[in-house]
Amino acid sequence: MCRDVGVVATPQGLRFIDAQAVEAPTGYPIRSAWHSPGDPRPLPPADAIAVAPATFNTINKWAAGISDTLALGILCEAYGMGVPAAALPYLNSAQAAHPAYRQSLDRLRGVGVLIGSYEPHRPKSGGGAGRFRWDEALELLESLVRTAR
Repeated sequence: MCRDVGVVATPQGLRFIDAQAVEAPTGYPIRSAWHSPGDPRPLPPADAIAVAPATFNTINKWAAGISDTLALGILCEAYGMGVPAAALPYLNSAQAAHPAYRQSLDRLRGVGVLIGSYEPHRPKSGGGAGRFRWDEALELLESLVRTAR
């Protein structure tokens, strides 16, 4: 059961988010940049993390330990802090064919990240957002939290 929900987005991801529609029900601002030292943390500590949508870029950087955005920094730290995570990939089939993608999924699974069931869409097709299962993010998080207890 979710108590609080906070949203962290990559700077590129912010372009696809209706900030008011997300911030109103959560009660928190969308985060995309680090806060200044000494400033209060704008979000409570995470009990679990859903990465949705998890793009080709995010999956590969996360698996490689690259922390060049706030979102990736949080993901890279989550493993060391024992925070369970689930990822719902969202990419096209040409990206999914790249060997780095499969290696990244294997590495993330190896550290306990649950990977969702999304099927890659055709390149240049405009994506498969209609087939993206947002409810799967909640299902995966619920299973992670149950397992952690």
